[in-house]
Amino acid sequence: MRILCIVGVFHVLTGIGLAVSQEMDWKFLFDGETLDGWSIHSGYAKYHIEDGAIVGTSVPNSPNTFLCTDEEFSNFILEFEVLLVSPELNSGVQFRSKIAPEALTFWIRDNEGHPAPRKIPKDRVYGYQVEIANEEGGASGGVYDEARRAFMIYRPIAGSAAFGAFKNNQWNKYRVECNGMSIKTFINGIPCADFEDAITSDGIIGLQVHGVGEDTTPYQVKWRNIRIKELDN
Repeated sequence: MRILCIVGVFHVLTGIGLAVSQEMDWKFLFDGETLDGWSIHSGYAKYHIEDGAIVGTSVPNSPNTFLCTDEEFSNFILEFEVLLVSPELNSGVQFRSKIAPEALTFWIRDNEGHPAPRKIPKDRVYGYQVEIANEEGGASGGVYDEARRAFMIYRPIAGSAAFGAFKNNQWNKYRVECNGMSIKTFINGIPCADFEDAITSDGIIGLQVHGVGEDTTPYQVKWRNIRIKELDN
């Protein structure tokens, strides 16, 4: 009996040690108090900290704006929570994305298969973006190629669980998994995107405030609990 108890205690302690080790593999990208390790690119939207969350606020006549990590990541699991304070504001989170060091031109085929140039200015953020949009649109969890191919690589199918995974007026938990060519996204535990793409293998994480044209309304989006677990590959 005593031996069995010792074995049982050993298994419990081993399980606790494994759980602690797995939890320590996570790195918080936002400390809840400062924007250390982040910088703004592409536009002029405002970012500030409020109650342990990053708040992005739109401004008129600004291009899409991105608060980006200074560090780049390759294979990882990214998790964060987001609250779309203003359902009118389209948003998203960049991953494996780049910041143009100078004006760049991408050659993309149009709808008829003809190659056409797409030009972006210096400091423009481009690359994969997991969508954040209101519940009615159903695009949340899809992946858009921001400023590069400029189309939805993967979009939830109307009527699917993924189409209704995002909820208005509440915090939504996102998960993005990148491992080699595999890209997967989840919202509130519901699988959304699942595809393979090899155009970019590493890059920054960026929080987007979409441009709103001349609209002077200060639309807002909030993020919190932004953490990442890098994968060995």
